[in-house]
Amino acid sequence: QVQLVESGGGLVQPGGSLRLSCAASGVTLDYYTVGWFRQAPGKEREGVSCISRNSGSTYYTDSVKGRFTISRDNAKNTVYLQMNSLKPEDTALYYCAARHWTAPFVCSPAFFGSWGQGTQVTVSS
Repeated sequence: QVQLVESGGGLVQPGGSLRLSCAASGVTLDYYTVGWFRQAPGKEREGVSCISRNSGSTYYTDSVKGRFTISRDNAKNTVYLQMNSLKPEDTALYYCAARHWTAPFVCSPAFFGSWGQGTQVTVSS
């Protein structure tokens, strides 16, 4: 069973940066597609970015393109989300999730079965 732990969230001013980490245990993460998702109060959980097992495919939702970068270090069993030029609308609880690599590459919460507990990102002056 995949166990995921997110870290790196916090309070940052608009225009600032954060790097989120998603550390896995219990499995070798390089057999999994991994995604970052977020949920703001009163809103549905949305796919922010996903990365395939070999980093050959990545996905970004339109609102973060050019600002966020997803990467993975399979040797460390960790996936990262570098978030630059943060905006107040990026404020949300951020989750990472994993699904086995043999499944289609779809960055939608409904397709992921293993989730972390989330890390809060707040962008405010």
